[in-house]
Amino acid sequence: MVGNDLRQRIRDKSVVIFSLIVPLALMGVLSLVFGGVGEDTVELRPATVIASADDADQLGAALLGTVDSLEILDVTIRRVPSADVRTETRASGAELGIIIPEGFSNAVLSGQAVSVQLVEGNGATLETSVLITVVQGIVDQFAAGTVTAAAGGMSGLPPQELAALAQQASAGPPLLTVTEGRAAAEQLSLRGTLVAGQAGLFLMFTVGFGVLGLLAEREQGTLARLRSMPVTGGAVITAKACTGFILGVAATTVLLAVGSRLFGVSFGSPPVVAALILSVVTAATSLTFVVARLVRTAEQANVAQSILAMVLGIAGGAFFPVQGTGFAATLLDLNPIGAFIRGLGISAGGGSLTDIAGPVAVMLAFAAAGLLLSRLLPNRGAQV
Repeated sequence: MVGNDLRQRIRDKSVVIFSLIVPLALMGVLSLVFGGVGEDTVELRPATVIASADDADQLGAALLGTVDSLEILDVTIRRVPSADVRTETRASGAELGIIIPEGFSNAVLSGQAVSVQLVEGNGATLETSVLITVVQGIVDQFAAGTVTAAAGGMSGLPPQELAALAQQASAGPPLLTVTEGRAAAEQLSLRGTLVAGQAGLFLMFTVGFGVLGLLAEREQGTLARLRSMPVTGGAVITAKACTGFILGVAATTVLLAVGSRLFGVSFGSPPVVAALILSVVTAATSLTFVVARLVRTAEQANVAQSILAMVLGIAGGAFFPVQGTGFAATLLDLNPIGAFIRGLGISAGGGSLTDIAGPVAVMLAFAAAGLLLSRLLPNRGAQV
């Protein structure tokens, strides 16, 4: 029966349309709409800096040289007199103006207070913020020399030693450094969530074809002929559920594979992803037993399956993340599509089969609850 149903479903164009073509088309549209969203890098535009500094000032020249040699940003420095920095920055559209006072190096090395003035251009941009942060970091490094010189003077060191000590503190590496790392947040990116959510949403429609086939055969009289054979009613329902299960596994696998290539995302280890697919398809298939007990016609089954798919899909985050508090949060956590998306997030972050035990347990518990509910509900529809 399963083999015969699969052959019929493969010939049925509606299965291919609703299980693959429609979700892939929707992913393509979402890819165009959110094409620039979720990028990990930001492209910085070339920036212009209007600066004023004494050519003989070593620390001032070092500050401008560091800004000019930034690897993440293409910077062009234009030198003008200090009195013209403000007007030139605003008039030329430069991102930043830097005014380094005369005697800057002598002041730093002798422990005197000194200020570097920054002038933001018209309409401060991201490039302006980056430049300000860089200059601030360099000045903070120079400030270490000022503090060192002041401390040395209070300790009674000779003046000739103060300058060398302050220069060493200003030019040396910082005592503390920050290294950017990447932690596994166990959450999918926006693109990954869209792919996983659409796969989970349309999975609910795919597994429903098993129930639709059961009710269609009942209406056409094929089911009555099956009952005349030595086949139990449970075997017929199980065969239809197996058909939906196989179609669901195949369709979800294809959607994740094609969607990951289309959106440029990775869901991690294939065995871990396979375990999640089998779990979520099991949970979705359990609903077919519930629908089969409640409806009488294929039209009613189609409506019921659509309602369940949309409710679980939207609540699970098929289109956008959904959060709640209290009892609502508990219900959202028990959603198999939400658990599927969380599991893929763990897998994408490098998680193993052990790490996805929580989401898998939620999906299998949902499947068990669906099977139990189907046994308790009165059989109003598919009488087999």
